[in-house]
Amino acid sequence: MESIKVKEIKDDAVMNIQVNKSFYMMCKAALLVAFRDSHSIEKGNAEDFIKSVTTKPYNELNDQERLFHTLSLIVAEIERQADITDQLVEKEVKASDLKSSKD
Repeated sequence: MESIKVKEIKDDAVMNIQVNKSFYMMCKAALLVAFRDSHSIEKGNAEDFIKSVTTKPYNELNDQERLFHTLSLIVAEIERQADITDQLVEKEVKASDLKSSKD
């Protein structure tokens, strides 16, 4: 069997990366797509789905759930660091604007 070399970070590595708002917004958009692809109203409450995915062991998740979980962690960490450095702002948006962005 042929093998190839790949690169990955060391097991004990902790990386600090800088993220701008464009990258953050791309991650949020990807998270929304992953959510839409892995959850539907017929499957039940969205909050129950999110709790299920984020509390279930990673190796028990399907590919879509793993993608959603990973993107959730990335967005949450960006927001956590933005909050710590006082770079997080809250703004109000109309609920109808959120609903129309789903279409």
